[in-house]
Amino acid sequence: MNEQYEKIPDPKELEKEIGEFLSKKFGDSVKVASPIILPQELPYEKPEGQPKKKKKISFDLKPEDLISYLDRFIVKQDQAKAILATKICTHFNRIKRAEQSGEDVSDMVGSIKNNVLMIGPTGVGKTYMIKLIAKKIGVPFVKGDATKFSETGYVGGDVEDLVRDLVRESGGDIELAQYGIIYIDEIDKIASSRYIIGADVSRAGVQRALLKPLEETEVDLKVPHDPISMIQEIERYRKTGKRDRRTVNTKNILFIVSGAFNDLSEIIRKRLVDQRIGFGAHLSSQREQVDILKHVKSEDLIAFGFESEFVGRIPVRAVFEQLSESDLLEILKNPNNPIILGKKYDFAAYDIDVKFEGGLLNIMATLAFQENTGARGLVSAVEKVLLLFEKHLPSTDVKQFPATASIIDNPKKALEELISPDRRKNISEIFQRLSVEEKENIKQYIHSNRKALSEKYNLTLTPSRIDIVATYYCKHIMDVGTAVEKIKSFYDDVKKIELYFYKNHDINIVLEEDAIDFIIDETVNFQLDLKDFYKKLSADFELGLKLVREKTGKNRFFITREALKSPESFISSLIRDELKRIKPN
Repeated sequence: MNEQYEKIPDPKELEKEIGEFLSKKFGDSVKVASPIILPQELPYEKPEGQPKKKKKISFDLKPEDLISYLDRFIVKQDQAKAILATKICTHFNRIKRAEQSGEDVSDMVGSIKNNVLMIGPTGVGKTYMIKLIAKKIGVPFVKGDATKFSETGYVGGDVEDLVRDLVRESGGDIELAQYGIIYIDEIDKIASSRYIIGADVSRAGVQRALLKPLEETEVDLKVPHDPISMIQEIERYRKTGKRDRRTVNTKNILFIVSGAFNDLSEIIRKRLVDQRIGFGAHLSSQREQVDILKHVKSEDLIAFGFESEFVGRIPVRAVFEQLSESDLLEILKNPNNPIILGKKYDFAAYDIDVKFEGGLLNIMATLAFQENTGARGLVSAVEKVLLLFEKHLPSTDVKQFPATASIIDNPKKALEELISPDRRKNISEIFQRLSVEEKENIKQYIHSNRKALSEKYNLTLTPSRIDIVATYYCKHIMDVGTAVEKIKSFYDDVKKIELYFYKNHDINIVLEEDAIDFIIDETVNFQLDLKDFYKKLSADFELGLKLVREKTGKNRFFITREALKSPESFISSLIRDELKRIKPN
């Protein structure tokens, strides 16, 4: 090809040549009008002048740390937690080591990424667990539904759109997106049907489309055949004069796929029977089905309808257990569960404070179990039970809603009693009883998880401090971790008072732990303003402590809870004790 065709002409040169041609042909009556293009930020592009910084992954979680975190939110699924936490931690720690040392094991021929296959019925916490892990790690996360895929694409695009979605989730940071997690649900729906004679081209095509992203490929951010994408590419070229191909590498993107795999247990059972390992009888219970699913092998997945190349790219498998009625009850009792917290938010939108009785939670767990949809049934049960009250109470002056078992036994009567002025005192007493029960339950939960919470938030959880955290939790709508984090922020603010006092008065005070707890407790229960408290502290202690310093030369004083409550007695006692220690010449 000639050089004159290899070089792409500059748009301004083209505009000039066309203008000269029109001027010769039509004179000054026809001119080229350049379009006015307003500057705008292009997707996935940083503003000009800002250097692109390579995002370094910051990851130091150990598998047991991540398991401990998941235990606070998810009931049961111990084996699945262990598998996911271990392999995901290994995946990201391996990336971290590679970046620090320059030794990238994924460059080795035949290296396999720890992509995960999750097997389990609906509503057992598969999606919730992955969302929690992504949030904990701090990487972008996107979810796709395998049923929307086809060999040619889904929703006008293809499987690579999920990778592009990671870039959007990471705010345009391509480097961060390359550490993301892609979760594809209902993966069992793209298995080739065993009842079709011949090749099931559509589903097999989807599996083949996933092969390269699951391993490693370059995904172009410019979507083919997308006019908007093409216009953006032209505008980028107009600004820079360069054709820049922007891509995302999937080498470090972790893919997690999941499905119910309803017929897989029969395939495994048949193989085990043929091998005379057992499980010869028909699988009559869900417990037996879960037990047999734990024996899943690659050949079973291939018999189910997956191609061997696809199965080979998902080496890690985690089987989730069916949730029992008692498991559903534990979910409702968990102070971090989003179902009860969500209903608290719903009523709080109308300034109504709701407290749940244990008996009511028991009944709702039973109703949810009858739905046979796992934890998803809890949402339906809770909504069904509370809908009447959520409809009517906002139109009344009721601000306290004790949700007891009576609202199920006779909902209309319970609603009438709630809004009756004659029953207001009785309702208030029930509400206070439920408030006390809730606080005690929270204290027990914090005590059981004290070690993990203390280490995570760097706050020693003494009995008095556990009581403060429980009080704060009950006064606000949040999970326990957020409540501990908030108390830790109060603790840090109180400790700053020591520094301010030294800077302003040249006196070194040390607030004892019981004094700090007293200040935080006042802040939580009575909205104590720390600025006002500091002014009062200065007024109560400055002169007395300076007097002691002048008499004894001492300049470090320990302030206790009792000292804060009775500053005059503390100063008098301090002066008396210190003067006794001074021997006459």
